[in-house]
Amino acid sequence: MLSVLLPIAFLIVGAVALGSWLQFTERQVIDTVHTVGSPAPDRVDVEATVQRVDAAARDLVLRVRVTPRGTLGEEDGTAPVADLTLQTTQATLGDLAFKAHERITTKDLQVAVTDGSISDYPFDTYETDIGFWALLDGKEVPVRLLFSNNDTLFSVSTTPAGSRQEAELGVKVSRSGSLLVFTAFMMIVMWALAASVLLAAWYVITHRQGLLWPALAWMAATLFALAAFRNTAPGTPPIGCVLDWFAFLWAETIVALCLITVVFTGVRTALKADDTQRT
Repeated sequence: MLSVLLPIAFLIVGAVALGSWLQFTERQVIDTVHTVGSPAPDRVDVEATVQRVDAAARDLVLRVRVTPRGTLGEEDGTAPVADLTLQTTQATLGDLAFKAHERITTKDLQVAVTDGSISDYPFDTYETDIGFWALLDGKEVPVRLLFSNNDTLFSVSTTPAGSRQEAELGVKVSRSGSLLVFTAFMMIVMWALAASVLLAAWYVITHRQGLLWPALAWMAATLFALAAFRNTAPGTPPIGCVLDWFAFLWAETIVALCLITVVFTGVRTALKADDTQRT
């Protein structure tokens, strides 16, 4: 008994250790803040965080918090000393404007993404540009951008662009590591279930078992369970994506054909058995 339990215990400990390391690594990536722009003491800090990426709509929601520093702000940076305008890149839907001496509130911006297609799920990637230019009372002032990601289904990588007076990043968005692992697991399970049904169907047919109702019920349940399992894929991928063509559609086809074949061969075997009994 001990010789069996020890390997199982080591396997569990190893799996938990690997999972902990992968989770810690991904958490570090999510917590990373990408900084670009001017370090001048009199500047405008822009904290931009990705809240949600909508691959189907081809945009992302960016939560923006603006803080004027030094002589540009008052009341610890909660209000600008003059009218403040933040201009954005073409991909961003709208600029930001704040009145002088009025409290600055956090705002959400939509940013369009280009390239990539959701039909490539889970290997789809997208690109966009995120940048800010500040005008205080009509005069350009330095900006520093602090960019981070809060969408656990996606990971981001950045490339600095523009000058130090500006704050602009080239952003590449792709599916997170945990999502890739989960979808790979889903595809393996789909193929494993299809193979199991195929082997069971081969056994029933070659051994002329007739209509085995428990086997038929299991195959029919697997057919519908695969569809429900596929719909648990995070990010609601559309029908016809890579996940479907790599595993789901083929698994469904194999299970359906096996079920139909077992029914027809079972009926034929049962009819022959009835004819033999009559004679």
